[in-house]
Amino acid sequence: MQKKQSKKQGELALQGRQGEKFISLLPWLIALASGILMGLTVAPVGAWFLAWIALVPLWVLVITSGKPKNQSPPAPSSPPAPPALFWGIGFHGVALWWITGIHPMTWLGVPWLPSLAITLFCWGFITVLGGIFVTIWAAVMVHLSGQKPWLRVLIGTAVWCGLESLWSAGPLWWSSLAYTQSPHNLVIVHLGQLSGPNTVTAAIVAFNGLIAEAYINRQDTKMSFAPLRFVNKYLAIATGLLITLHLIGFILYSRPIAQPPEVALKVGIVQGNIPNRLLRSSEGFRRAQENYTNGYLTLADQGVDAVLTPEGALPIFQRNLLETALVAAVKEKGVVAWIGAFGERGDSYTISLFTFNSKGEIVSRYDKFKLVPLGEYIPFEGILGGLIQRLSPLDAHQVAGSANQLFDTPFGRAIASICYESAFPEQFRRQAAAGGQFIISSSNDAHYTASMPFQHHAQDIMRAIESDRWSARATNTGYSAFIDPHGKTLWISGYNTYETHAETIYRRQTKTLYVRWGDWLTPLLLISSGGAWLLICGIKKLNTIDLIL
Repeated sequence: MQKKQSKKQGELALQGRQGEKFISLLPWLIALASGILMGLTVAPVGAWFLAWIALVPLWVLVITSGKPKNQSPPAPSSPPAPPALFWGIGFHGVALWWITGIHPMTWLGVPWLPSLAITLFCWGFITVLGGIFVTIWAAVMVHLSGQKPWLRVLIGTAVWCGLESLWSAGPLWWSSLAYTQSPHNLVIVHLGQLSGPNTVTAAIVAFNGLIAEAYINRQDTKMSFAPLRFVNKYLAIATGLLITLHLIGFILYSRPIAQPPEVALKVGIVQGNIPNRLLRSSEGFRRAQENYTNGYLTLADQGVDAVLTPEGALPIFQRNLLETALVAAVKEKGVVAWIGAFGERGDSYTISLFTFNSKGEIVSRYDKFKLVPLGEYIPFEGILGGLIQRLSPLDAHQVAGSANQLFDTPFGRAIASICYESAFPEQFRRQAAAGGQFIISSSNDAHYTASMPFQHHAQDIMRAIESDRWSARATNTGYSAFIDPHGKTLWISGYNTYETHAETIYRRQTKTLYVRWGDWLTPLLLISSGGAWLLICGIKKLNTIDLIL
């Protein structure tokens, strides 16, 4: 009998330890799950509405972890850093899963296993980096558990926007909270006209924070329906904020777009659909020449004013462009062409977009400024160069263009973007402020899965809205598109298809608040939140001194 009792007690103790272990891991699992929900807001799932609640669990975990154990609700047993790291890994890991589409890179001469290692390193590095930024945010927030809820919301929003600004200033940037709303919630994306994408990010963080504070500060009243305890002033403020922000966005979205005939520009796009694995071969180059030349001739016969080709449409150097059939067709038809190829700078090369005028002469050139780390250059090359093979198919050294380029065309100044640059709004803002009248975006997303070019399209939609410009987007394999200043997609191509399409866009010289002043909201939030925190701390110290006296 005693043996049975002791065995039962041992089983109960084991179950208790397992239960305690699960409870200790619960904050991590909740944070990871909510981060994954945020990752599902973008392509391929596109559940954009989840962005307005997916940060709530992490906010609650972080704030309650800083509260004394006798406060309600009780603090979780885990510090805030691991859950915050897991939330960031969940979000960025899911949103950027398309990076794994670069494997296998055997077509670049990289063996299968090293290709897998490079792919996992790239995906893992950017995912963990995103988790680190969220962890920094959580480290700030955990020290605010004793502050007023409104101050936590203000500081939490300011710090998040500040961290996104810091991250976007570097070479690795893509998955802001703002892009979770594009292309589905164009009304809220129009807030970007005020102060750039951080305006949308601030809206999402502030709303999530208010919902979280409504839960943290829920009333312990004896209501028959338990969820009603969740109803308080913070929930009311959150609801009012959401409605107000969407009303502001709707006003901006509803403004008519002037389309005077004298500024019309009929642009044709050729989507060549040449797999990257073929571009290095003579067969691939032959197909590229054939597809882009035939596409150009087709569009020229349709009466277009200009033809846009993708990034690296003809994978040759500038000195060899004049010998191609495509340039010969430009001389024959007299229709302007923007041709993607490689520029030269000494012993190095650039990824460039060239303007050929009606005589087949190069009259302007734009060199890609934002290069893809590891894909187009090796960061800290002296250290990592011997460890990581260069992924570029060319042997020469690739270099970036200058930061202050302007791209003048026979139709006026354009805002030029090559591939990865679509994620950097400042590139577009600067060119719009300098007189850019329309956007031409040239990309090659052929080495990724289909969700990546759709996310890329969503980025270009945001840039069109923020700068209030029409946009023509040419890609190698999809998705090519035309976008109006309200972010509406006028036409979008298929994926992995050869296509040509012509659409009329309009040159514009308007300047949004964002184009004029840049991201003024983030500094304002940081200064106001820091000032409010210092003021409250000062008042507390004065009250303490008064009590002592």
